[in-house]
Amino acid sequence: MILLGSLINALLIVIGAFIGRLFHNIPEKMKETVMLIIGLAVAVLGIQMGFASSNFVIVLVSLVIGTMIGEWIDLEKWFNRFGKWVESLFGKNSNGTIAEGFVTASLIFVIGSMGILGALDSGLRNDHSILMTKGIIDGFMATILASTLGIGVMLSAVPVFIYQGLIAICAGAISNYIPQEALDLFIQEMTATGGIMILAIGLNITGLTKIRVANLLPGILCVMLIVAGMFILR
Repeated sequence: MILLGSLINALLIVIGAFIGRLFHNIPEKMKETVMLIIGLAVAVLGIQMGFASSNFVIVLVSLVIGTMIGEWIDLEKWFNRFGKWVESLFGKNSNGTIAEGFVTASLIFVIGSMGILGALDSGLRNDHSILMTKGIIDGFMATILASTLGIGVMLSAVPVFIYQGLIAICAGAISNYIPQEALDLFIQEMTATGGIMILAIGLNITGLTKIRVANLLPGILCVMLIVAGMFILR
């Protein structure tokens, strides 16, 4: 089921928000320790994915070129600008705590590289592990947010499901028109490239690094172009 990862991610947000409404006072030390553990687990997932490569030169070149493009465009800045624009848009049209919780949570859960990588993985190889991991992180964040911002946090599960689901469906549809050998190589190298990005996200969560992971995303496009070029030049 191509949408399983997106569905689980959305459900974990709903569950987390519900728990947050039941428990209003979560100790800060508990929040901090759990987030550190989640960060370490995400980093281990990234390392595991990184070993999927059969030609690490593709991964390295894609990441270097992709990062240069991402830094030049500054995708991280555009993601943040888009988030602020959406927030101001909702802010002008609503004034309740439900709207505040919905907007805040949506910006946190939707705008990020892990959702894009996870949705691509779901669509291309029906592997939902990244989105399930993201779901656990989002669920815990939803618990924290709902304990202060209210039930509106639960509604953010809708845009998360739609956004990630559309990426997964589009990726699955495109894969039907790509030769199987080229698709297998692309999935292999995309998994490894995405794994390094996931590792960076995990390290960011622990506070060890402040890598602008969104600026690494063009690396996925570079993998696709390099693999396509290899098969065209054969």
